[in-house]
Amino acid sequence: MACLNFHMTGDRMSVEKKRIINNDRTVDVNQLVPIKYKWAWHAYLDGCANHWMPTEVSMQRDIEQWKDPAGFTDAERHVVKRTLGFFSTAETLVGNNLVLAVYKCVDNPEARQYLLRQAFEEAIHTHAFQYIVESLSMDEAEMFNMYREVQAIFDKDEFTMGHTDDILRPDFEMKTDKGIQRFVENLVGLYVITEGIFFYSGFVMMLSFGRQNRIPGTCEQIQYILRDESIHMNFGIDLINTIVDENPQIWTPEFQAATTERIKKAVELECAYAKECLPEGVLGLNSEMLREYVQYIGDRRLERLRLTKQYNSENPFPWMSEVIDLKKEKNFFETRVTEYQTGGALEW
Repeated sequence: MACLNFHMTGDRMSVEKKRIINNDRTVDVNQLVPIKYKWAWHAYLDGCANHWMPTEVSMQRDIEQWKDPAGFTDAERHVVKRTLGFFSTAETLVGNNLVLAVYKCVDNPEARQYLLRQAFEEAIHTHAFQYIVESLSMDEAEMFNMYREVQAIFDKDEFTMGHTDDILRPDFEMKTDKGIQRFVENLVGLYVITEGIFFYSGFVMMLSFGRQNRIPGTCEQIQYILRDESIHMNFGIDLINTIVDENPQIWTPEFQAATTERIKKAVELECAYAKECLPEGVLGLNSEMLREYVQYIGDRRLERLRLTKQYNSENPFPWMSEVIDLKKEKNFFETRVTEYQTGGALEW
């Protein structure tokens, strides 16, 4: 059977012909070269360079510490469980959005190359939290159903999923400005909010344990996840800004205001989650410090989208930047150098 959209031609692909969204929806080859969007290709290369697997990380010390009745206070155990309870299922929401919605709509080959890499990383992250929960002999039914049973987690997940509903409809299209705006809303929900805001108070709380050399294997994996998420978010914001640059008519004052309000709503949901995790202070943290941090993060996301800051909050955790910036080979908590082998160096 012949493919109706595939034919021979002497008209070769050029950089000028490429757009981030073509609305082709065909089975044609993803023609990677010539590369136009170098930021997308570099994100793919950075993701590959940051490759890791959960089972490379030893959980022995975590197991010993977690089993020790005196190892954690009740409040500390509550923080760990609530954080892992959100992380363990939220990664699957991101993966579903990528595979079922974003890849379908973003048909530029460079961007798709990274989206394939990111989808694999979301699977790794889901694997990591399953590995942590299993290693620590946590109640799997409790951990993997928290999104149905804890209001603050439910509210975040519902907000995330609400951005994707329309994109999954069979009649969704982006040949109109309204359609492109709806897709950008989904990208903001995925990259700016879910990956750029909703994970960050959890990162602070868990990595604070790591700074005390507690549950080091868990924190090492979360450190790697944080670096992955940083690349994801930066790719997503570049994607959003490129769509806006190529379709400037969608970036109306009304749409900008709605996007700002969407991010402000996300900040409030994350602050409510942080308060649920930290009903009382632990590790020198409290919910007000996390509110300040989430607002600081919210302003950074708004600025990257060329929108106006809303909070002017300071960063109470400057060490978080150090965690993101360190090269992957060095463990932030134990300064242990981890060796990685490329395919060409493996011994069979």
